[in-house]
Amino acid sequence: MSIQAILHRMLNDTKNFRFAFLCSFIFAILSTILNLYAPLCIGTIIDRITAQNPPAAIMSQLVLLIIIYLLYSLTTWGMMLATNHIAYSFGYTMRSALIKKLEKLPVSFFDTQDHGDLMTRFSSDVDLMADGLLQGLSTLLSGIVTVVAAIGFMLQINLAMTMIVLLCTPFTFLVGKLIAQRSHKYFVAKANDLGQLNSHAQEMMHGIRTLKAYGQEAAAQKKFQDLNQALYHSGQKSQFYGSLVNPSTRLVTNMAYTIVGVSGAILALMQQITVGNISSFLLYSNQFSKPFNEISGVMTQLQSALASAQRVFAILETIEEEDTVEKVSTPVNGHVCFSHVSFGYDPRHLLIRDLSLDIPAGSRIAIVGRTGAGKTTFINLLMRFYECNSGSIMLDGIDITTMSRENLRSHFGMVLQDTYLGEDSIYHIIAYGKKSATREEVIQVAKQSGAHEFIQRLPQGYDTRLSHHSFLSQGQRQLLSITRVMLMDPTILILDEATSNIDTRSEAHVNAAMEKLMQGKTSFVIAHRLSTIVDSDRILVMEQGNIVEQGTHSELLAKQGAYASLYYSQFAHLTH
Repeated sequence: MSIQAILHRMLNDTKNFRFAFLCSFIFAILSTILNLYAPLCIGTIIDRITAQNPPAAIMSQLVLLIIIYLLYSLTTWGMMLATNHIAYSFGYTMRSALIKKLEKLPVSFFDTQDHGDLMTRFSSDVDLMADGLLQGLSTLLSGIVTVVAAIGFMLQINLAMTMIVLLCTPFTFLVGKLIAQRSHKYFVAKANDLGQLNSHAQEMMHGIRTLKAYGQEAAAQKKFQDLNQALYHSGQKSQFYGSLVNPSTRLVTNMAYTIVGVSGAILALMQQITVGNISSFLLYSNQFSKPFNEISGVMTQLQSALASAQRVFAILETIEEEDTVEKVSTPVNGHVCFSHVSFGYDPRHLLIRDLSLDIPAGSRIAIVGRTGAGKTTFINLLMRFYECNSGSIMLDGIDITTMSRENLRSHFGMVLQDTYLGEDSIYHIIAYGKKSATREEVIQVAKQSGAHEFIQRLPQGYDTRLSHHSFLSQGQRQLLSITRVMLMDPTILILDEATSNIDTRSEAHVNAAMEKLMQGKTSFVIAHRLSTIVDSDRILVMEQGNIVEQGTHSELLAKQGAYASLYYSQFAHLTH
């Protein structure tokens, strides 16, 4: 996108914040008027001093000057609050749009994207857009000219008074430090909320297949919205106190400028400076202080904001995964038929060519082959994570493209090599695919799978909360995954190398649980350990996307072909 297109898109996305824009504009005008009027009061004070007016007349102008500076600080604070509201509301809106968009994107999008990079777009890129494009532009346009011109004019008028203005800077930093210490806890809360938000979004993207397969997009989105709302509130609180820093430091600086004015008057009495020059000096010195703390790094901020906006909009403009059919649940028996299916992740280089296969309901099908043979691709097409380039896949005689993805995936249960459980209690993890399950149902199915024994030994039993770095072994995590699928009781199972990452002892428990799980169901088992699939009704041997052999274990060994070569090489390796 061009810079003009990005800016136009940004302005269009902020149309819902018109009232905040109006408030910010009004406060900006008021603060500017007050800022320009204050030097006139200083000039009047100096003139009354030089004219030897009564002290009461001078004091009245001093009181007026203090009131003006207080009002200026309040209007500046109001302008910053309005601007921060726009920035955080914009960030909240953009993150909500991003999470809704991501849940509508196909799995192919996540397979080609770096998840860490996606997380950066959620967090820092959105923040840079809000801070840079909504605040940086005005600072960039006015700040550079104001600072350079103010310094030049002050040096031209009087070097000594310029040094006085510059020496006031440490006091402004002291005030800022005191406020920052008090507001620290709110910024810590904001950082923690942002971390939780990033963690959940990372979790969603890491387990996107499981989330989609179980139809949990809405629940995941609801949790994200809750975390996003918490970040919104903690961000508002931190900025409320953080916004005090700038007007407070300006108040200190402006009071120091009053001292500069009095010093200038003394110099005028000594005929070392004219009264007019004093007024001009104070005007430019006051303008100098405004952008002083804002201008550094604005160029980098603006460039980063434009780059971040381009990255965020690139996601929002990605073509979505859409269903053109109603989400009506259709009961199935599990009869699967591939008819002349061809597919390639790059359509110019097909991985699967003219695949035809008929699988009766209740069959146990094993899929074997070397890495890259097309085993996982077979499953991706069956689940409609990817669409066939040609041909069709039928489920009980119904083309799966005529079924909604939610309906199709509701009939599948998945146990994958990389077990995704989420961060929740054991009870809710097992009930992930069946929210209506009672505690008794969860316990009963855990007993069937063999998971109940180790769950009871956990600190809080079924109420023990797990995380990504929990203390469970890979075998225990797989048992929980199997228990979850058992509770769903789907028609079709997909077991994708479910025992490849666990030890031999744990594998025995997991295999026993899977045997119970597969009874009476159409099952697709992908396994590297060929000893685990010898009892399959049919074994499909895949090479370069094609089924080169199929049959039972004994039939394939008798052929002395590709399967026999795989089996004996693995057996020899194990015995060696």
